[in-house]
Amino acid sequence: MVANAPLHAQDVSAYPSRPIRVLVGFQPGGGSDLLARLIGPKLGERLGHSVVIDNRSGAGGTIAMEITAKSQPDGYTLMVASGSQITNASLFTKVNYDLLKAFAPVSQFTSEPYLWLVRPSLPVNTVSELIALAKSKPGALTCGSSGTGSSAHLGIELFNSLAGVRLTHVPYKGTGQALIDLLGGQIDMTLASAISGAPHIRSGRARALAVTSAKRSPLFPELPTIAEGGVPGYEVVGWYGLVAPHGTPGAIIHKLNTEIGVILKTPEVITSLTNNGTEAAPSTPQELGAKMQADVRKWTKVVTEAGIKLQ
Repeated sequence: MVANAPLHAQDVSAYPSRPIRVLVGFQPGGGSDLLARLIGPKLGERLGHSVVIDNRSGAGGTIAMEITAKSQPDGYTLMVASGSQITNASLFTKVNYDLLKAFAPVSQFTSEPYLWLVRPSLPVNTVSELIALAKSKPGALTCGSSGTGSSAHLGIELFNSLAGVRLTHVPYKGTGQALIDLLGGQIDMTLASAISGAPHIRSGRARALAVTSAKRSPLFPELPTIAEGGVPGYEVVGWYGLVAPHGTPGAIIHKLNTEIGVILKTPEVITSLTNNGTEAAPSTPQELGAKMQADVRKWTKVVTEAGIKLQ
């Protein structure tokens, strides 16, 4: 998946010689944006040039993906990618590039479950109570996601299929917007990445029913899994990482990967991530590329076998 042109050592030493742009495919407040603003400045410090965060929201993150795919592969345009974004673009959006060939993976940032959050006034405290309420009011309960075709959306549709209920999906242009409406009581629930949702659990403005991973998260040991709550086989795990345009020289990819690996192991970043409910998960470019491919295969299979109907 990663096929990068060689770069001479003297060229690597000169990189970067100007600011680097990091694209984020969603509005401020979501996990991609929070991680870009946590890691970006530290990457800039280590590289000796500023890192500029550029939010280009819309179309489930594919606007930023298309800009990145068509940018010069010179290391000066990068993008924070999420598993949700990759799944969305590969399965449900017509794009003018081959998803799994358009990007050079750099490194994974984090791995985390989604949190199933409900507004505090919703009269449920467990997944089983949610299922009972949903069955008594088919289609009446609303569940927001970061966009049609996102991992969160697929998680909602998978829940509908496995639990035998009908929650009404409400797509947004990012997790940040969905959380705003959840906190305002405009929707009943949402699936949010841990880094996006954890602050609202701590503030008491949202209530978490469960995590979406197959096993309980060490960061939220008190929260059961959705499978424990009566939906066996349910699992949705999110991740974030950094990609560059295909063709970016391998030496630049290696340099960025090395610096990100150092940043993700610093006590300050580890503490910040832990406080926000997520874990650092640095990887090689090849490992991130394999994860992207595996996600596309998994969700294509789930959608086909479950007969999920996307809006």
